[in-house]
This record gives sequence, structure tokens and C-alpha cells, in this order.
Amino acid sequence: MAEKIRKSDAEWRAQLTPEQFHVAREGGTERAFTGEYANTKTPGTYVCVCCGQPLFDAAAKFDSGTGWPSFFQPLTADAVATESDDSLFMRRIEVLCSSCDAHLGHVFDDGPRPTGLRYCMSSASLKLQPK
Repeated sequence: MAEKIRKSDAEWRAQLTPEQFHVAREGGTERAFTGEYANTKTPGTYVCVCCGQPLFDAAAKFDSGTGWPSFFQPLTADAVATESDDSLFMRRIEVLCSSCDAHLGHVFDDGPRPTGLRYCMSSASLKLQPK
């Protein structure tokens, strides 16, 4: 894997909108059903809003009913990284871009087949590149 992309907060702020910075760099989230990609069905590839790394194929997107874009698998096994998140008085698994450590969302084990996983992502951390 290539070397991690590292930038200062000032560099990230200059590149991202305030909402994108809050979500991707500070681990925030957007309100359910408000994100740009919550209901999008456009074919293409979702990439990291910070570094452009390909993360999810739109073909793996499904309607989870949660109000956030949800995918049953990443584009490749090494596109994302995970780590334990014990914030908000619960244990969750945080999903990060493996290239720049942008916060993308969380993964849960209540998704559809074939993986049984639900990668619940924030639209603010993603950019859709249509086919």
C-alpha cells in the first residue's frame, strides 16, 4: 500500500467544505435523510472526498432505511480500514479511508447477503463518480 496522505487541518479546511471537514476529519456525522447520496441510485464509484481513493461501487449500495448511504462491501478489501469506536456510550466499528484516514462512517453486521454487513457512510465523506 502507498504511503498515507497526511495534511494539516489548515490544508484540509482549504480543500473541504465546513461539513465535509467536520465529518471526514473530525469524525462527525450528518443528520439522517439529509445527505446528498442517501437516495442516489446512479451507477458509478464512490470515492473519498478528501483524497479521491475509490471506496465503494454503486452496485453494492442498498436501501437500509437508515437515512445514510449503505453498502454491503467496499470496492476492495484494502480500500477501507476499521477501528473500534467506543464513543456515545456504545461500541461500534468506525470505517476510515485507508489512504488518508478520513472518517467515513461505521460498519454493522445487519446487512444483506452476500456479506451480511452494512457499511453506513456519511454522504459528506464521499464523492460519486458516475459511470
